[in-house]
Amino acid sequence: MSILDRFSIDGQVAIVTGAGRGLGAATAVALAEAGADVLISARTAEQLEVVAEQVRATGRRCVVVAADLSDLDAVAGLAQAAYDELGRLDTVVNNVGGTFPKEFLKTSPRFLNEAFSFNVATAHALTRAAVPLMLQDDDGKQKSVVTISSMMGRTADRGFVAYGTAKAALAHWTKMAAQDLSPRIRVNGIYVGSILTSALEFVAGQPELMGQLEGKTPLGRVGEPEDIAAGVLYLSSKAGQYVTGKLIEIDGGIQQPTLDLGFPDVAP
Repeated sequence: MSILDRFSIDGQVAIVTGAGRGLGAATAVALAEAGADVLISARTAEQLEVVAEQVRATGRRCVVVAADLSDLDAVAGLAQAAYDELGRLDTVVNNVGGTFPKEFLKTSPRFLNEAFSFNVATAHALTRAAVPLMLQDDDGKQKSVVTISSMMGRTADRGFVAYGTAKAALAHWTKMAAQDLSPRIRVNGIYVGSILTSALEFVAGQPELMGQLEGKTPLGRVGEPEDIAAGVLYLSSKAGQYVTGKLIEIDGGIQQPTLDLGFPDVAP
């Protein structure tokens, strides 16, 4: 077996949430290029169809499920849909998530709870539904779950008390789930740095802010979605078969926040 063969996931089936654009879209296409059939889901059907065309262009099958993935029943239902439509289930990529930055005193308990639900409970709901289906295929192959956390889950900055706390919880969920599901299912995650997706569109058009991001990143550039997709493929394939319960930092080498959003000091 060539070392490159370890990155093949030919004939496997993956679910990718939040796959209408950005990291999820790049990940779905990457997994298809490596040989997997893919179920993709997000809120906007039009975006998903564009990604589906790219997946099908690789010769792989693609199932599109447009859904509100903040609905825990809807996200859990993706597991059975993938199994029914594609015949098996090998990999789950918990990519859906995100929360807008907000000042501390404007971050209500309800907002914090919603951030936790959207970033952590969604991953738990889908993975919990997927595990029995993954284990139905007694072919000796390891199955894989990959979570998409954030560098804000391991660092601290103003305005991110909800998002950062939720992503830190997701990272620890990853480690705990890996213990519960080993040895048949590996669970790993990625601490994502500054990646040029729609979330950073407001930065791309402002040279000063872009310079700030690049200047505080040791590798001197903002990441691309494919940088993360490559990490997901590694964790999903035989190349990563001796890795579980780990969070890989794909962030250009940053050790501190890279963008000052200008949140003021707390005032009476």
